[in-house]
Amino acid sequence: MASFSNTHTTDAPRLPLISIADLSSGDPLKISAVADAIGLAAREYGFFRICDHGIDLDLIEAVYHTAKGFFALSDAQKRRYYIGASPNHRGYVPFTEKGDYPDEVHRSYEAFDLGLDLPRNDPDFLAGNRVLGPNVWPDFPGFKSTVSQYYGHVSALGRLICGALELHLGLPKGAMTNHMTKPISQLRLLHYVRQAHTSDHRSVNMGAHTDYECLTLLHTRNQGLQVMTARDEWIDVPVDPTALVCNIGDMLEAWSNGLLRSTPHRVVNASPERFSLPYFVAANHDTLIEPFPQLVTPDRPAQYEPFLAGAHLERMLMRDFPYFRHQARQHPAIIPSVTRNPFEGRLTQSVP
Repeated sequence: MASFSNTHTTDAPRLPLISIADLSSGDPLKISAVADAIGLAAREYGFFRICDHGIDLDLIEAVYHTAKGFFALSDAQKRRYYIGASPNHRGYVPFTEKGDYPDEVHRSYEAFDLGLDLPRNDPDFLAGNRVLGPNVWPDFPGFKSTVSQYYGHVSALGRLICGALELHLGLPKGAMTNHMTKPISQLRLLHYVRQAHTSDHRSVNMGAHTDYECLTLLHTRNQGLQVMTARDEWIDVPVDPTALVCNIGDMLEAWSNGLLRSTPHRVVNASPERFSLPYFVAANHDTLIEPFPQLVTPDRPAQYEPFLAGAHLERMLMRDFPYFRHQARQHPAIIPSVTRNPFEGRLTQSVP
């Protein structure tokens, strides 16, 4: 069973840093070399870092500036955009809206959640889809223009990385990305605050968990993120404002038949205040996630039962958001029940 410690080993490996500039070169040999570097890092760690990703660093800084300004508003002002008032999981996530993670520590973070910005007459939204539809845009200077611009760039980057993983895994082009035409991908603006009474700066702020989608692209400029290695040891993720951190999520673990593993990670109180921008690359809501037939062999039979992308995400959101659980009690027929996440099997005991 995994042993959890609040310290990381000094001889732990550093996460690979991969330049992805050649993915846009048009040169098949260069593209294949980068794809294999990404794939090998994903197999060994489940996490890696990318540089030369093409997203303007000034734009990233502008998103942080906007997020910091919004989170500095009064609680009453922010709660005008409370996510629980949204019909499709969009808006402000207050400090009180905490996930049910396998730890018993005090978590202190707020967020703003967005997704693919669809019109109000979108048929899925009109049909009551809980994770598709229009965004909630605060009446805050530059919020919509800045954040939506970043969403467009990071979503395109996510498809590019998924395309590289298709190549590495020997899958047909579009095996994954053709199922990302109307994705349930989310962008979070996250703000962690270390409480004044917190004496242990290695204590956990966000509990250990996996990400539910295919791939996460994260920008952060503060320490605190830790990932679990294949040896079940926690290591710190280096902070580099020119790079993005990438990790494999649940859906891609199942799609790859376990060749790529959804890796546990957590956030510790290393910084008095921490901002980060995770973007969760996901498939379409009704995509059936099951091991690709090319990755199923007599020596490696299918390791995962099929599941719908949207259903998995909604189950996990209900675990993570009290308002979602409250709605489930009112509409049990349309929202799946809370369940343990089978991809978090390595989290076999609580983090002290």
